Amino acid sequence: MDIMEAKEYVDSLVEKARAAQKIVEGYTQEQVDALCREIAKTVYDNAELLAKMAVEETRMGVYEDKVTKNRGKARVIWNDMKGGKSVGIINRYPKKGITEVAKPMGVVAAITPTTNPIVTPMCNAMFAVKGRNAVIIGPHPRSKACSHKTVELINERLAKLGAPENLIQCVPEPTMEISGLLMQACDVVLATGGPGVVKAAYSSGKPSYGVGAGNVQCILDDDVDYSKTVPMIIDGRCFDNGIICSGEQNAITPASRADELIEEYRKNKGYVVEDPAEIDALRDAMFPNGVMNKNLVGQSALKVAEAAGLKVPGDTRVLLVKAPAYGKADYFSKEKMCPVMALYTYDTWEEAIAIADANLSVEGRGHSVAIHSNNQAHIEQAAEILPVSRFLINQICSTNNGGSLFNSLSATTTLGCGSWGGNTLSENVSWRHLFNVSRIATVRPGATAPTDEEIWG
Repeated sequence: MDIMEAKEYVDSLVEKARAAQKIVEGYTQEQVDALCREIAKTVYDNAELLAKMAVEETRMGVYEDKVTKNRGKARVIWNDMKGGKSVGIINRYPKKGITEVAKPMGVVAAITPTTNPIVTPMCNAMFAVKGRNAVIIGPHPRSKACSHKTVELINERLAKLGAPENLIQCVPEPTMEISGLLMQACDVVLATGGPGVVKAAYSSGKPSYGVGAGNVQCILDDDVDYSKTVPMIIDGRCFDNGIICSGEQNAITPASRADELIEEYRKNKGYVVEDPAEIDALRDAMFPNGVMNKNLVGQSALKVAEAAGLKVPGDTRVLLVKAPAYGKADYFSKEKMCPVMALYTYDTWEEAIAIADANLSVEGRGHSVAIHSNNQAHIEQAAEILPVSRFLINQICSTNNGGSLFNSLSATTTLGCGSWGGNTLSENVSWRHLFNVSRIATVRPGATAPTDEEIWG
């Protein structure tokens, strides 16, 4: 369709969304929560069907991992939001004389990626509805069918609860023009995807929540049990064939225990790439002209090895590259959206931090760092220096960084990267960001004006 037809189409979507939003604006907290629960439960109940569709359509990732992700994200996001207040008076602070009242934002434009075509639409729909907003999902063209099916299944369930029609819509034939017009026409934008999408969101003229690129630096201290730590790192790097933005990318390890680590990697079906010719062949295959090879995104370690001409054992789960340099000196310092991890060694903790910082300066500033350590001073030293929004400690980063049942990060599929990553928020975007708050301010009980001496003294 031409630009005028696209505009008319988007305007019709928004008009229907506004009608639905006006109805849901009158819902009670209990009614809103019932809808949010049903959104999550729909994906949970259809996890296998939707995972199969996603793998077949996108040709990326791992079916079993996508089933796990569909069920896991449905559980953790609903668990995080259930019981939370988003309707009417949500907080009273008597000592401050402040009362907070939640109000809807209106219509949310949610632009979703091909790497997470099921859970991101689910998550964004839950966030929007929790705030009594309508939402229009603009899926990636490469995953439009499975995203559309997700919304279709959700709407079938919501209709049985009496939800207004068109509360959640999904563009069946998305294009860049439609996504751009959608962001301009709605009231607030959730943009999850590559830098181009995020830039378009921030250029839309509407309040926007975007995300930055991932490149998780994984720093191992010398005081942890590597027989327990290494399997976590390998599992994180391999999950869904490495397309998770929170997946561990580079392992920065003590030189004094390097041989021990290599042995643990091999025990966990890791192939260590250390021959210079093999390193060069893998680099050329993965980063033609310095850019990640899109044909290897979300592919298995065996397929990546085949593309590089490497002969590896048939049960290899991950390729571990002894990178000859870090930072701008080697492409392996960048994000690798497949089961490949770069290995670096350090002599001092300060050197470990410096390596991570140099790699982040190439890609991934603002996102996350995973640390395996029992030394609180080391953890806090890294946290004071490295420019990222999240430090995940002694956990699998790929599956826990977006919130889990065992940490207190907000459950989400959209991870803000702060000003470092060109984003508005330096935290996990959550349902708490999808409603406006009015504040009733009364005179504080017993308030008196301080003297100049008290103010300046």
